[in-house]
Amino acid sequence: MDLRIFTEPQQGANYDTLLKVAKATEELRFSAFFRSDHYLSMGSGDGLPGPTDAWITLAGLARETKRIRLGTLMTAGTFRFPGVLAIQVAQVDQMSGGRVELGLGAAWFEEEHKAYGIPFPAERGARLEEQLAIVTGLWNTKPGQTFDHRGEYYQLENSPALPKPLQDRVPVLIGGQGAKRTPRLAATYADEFNMAFASVADTEAQFGRVRAAAVTAGRSPDDLVYSNALVACVGRDDAEVARRAAVIGRDVDELKANGLAGTPAEVVERIAAFEAVGSSRIYLQMLDLDDLDHLELISSQVLPQLG
Repeated sequence: MDLRIFTEPQQGANYDTLLKVAKATEELRFSAFFRSDHYLSMGSGDGLPGPTDAWITLAGLARETKRIRLGTLMTAGTFRFPGVLAIQVAQVDQMSGGRVELGLGAAWFEEEHKAYGIPFPAERGARLEEQLAIVTGLWNTKPGQTFDHRGEYYQLENSPALPKPLQDRVPVLIGGQGAKRTPRLAATYADEFNMAFASVADTEAQFGRVRAAAVTAGRSPDDLVYSNALVACVGRDDAEVARRAAVIGRDVDELKANGLAGTPAEVVERIAAFEAVGSSRIYLQMLDLDDLDHLELISSQVLPQLG
């Protein structure tokens, strides 16, 4: 089981805080640092000091880390034109020495679009399908050739399809619980399929749909990595679990039912349930980014039990 660190900076974190977490992620033997792509805090928090941009953050971290993978869960398709996004990701991949992964989604949080004057079209799912075709199409175009796309929402003409990422193939992540379009898009474009904040039963059902869609697309279902994103709240004892839950404003019982919460032994058992239905990677949503001892505990007492 591969454990990765997943942050939500829109809730209140500047670049220096994210850098500390990324460096701890690297030092403590986690495989990757991922972040959300949001411009507005959620819930009752004030979000101070304000949002940071996902790809500007990752560009900085690309130069200040050496080993960990870097990526998004998920880049909002509404925030960037697909051609521009392809350039941004390729550049950060070069800057990182080939360590970038792109999670791309349709976007869902209407309020942040209103807050910053970003269009929030109704047909986001159809736009996402074109965006995936364009981003991957640009990267897959051979040097010296050009790329064209004549879609309903985007048109590209005679694009040199540059720059290229350093990696031969930047891993693309797609996620979600849609029963039809989401599995089809994953089967067509994704290297990894992610289920965020879902139960074991819902995870198993959606993984099954994605695997079936891969077969329909003429692809081996085992070509994809299957993963989950779950909030983490781990403590050496019940008191420490309760303290960490209180800091992030969550109930312990709710966290145990819907996330990875409890002692290291309890969390290892919970991870095993997701592994049993096909998950081989967990993104640990860390909501208190000042609590680096939390990362150290997971590294020292959970990671070694996962093999």
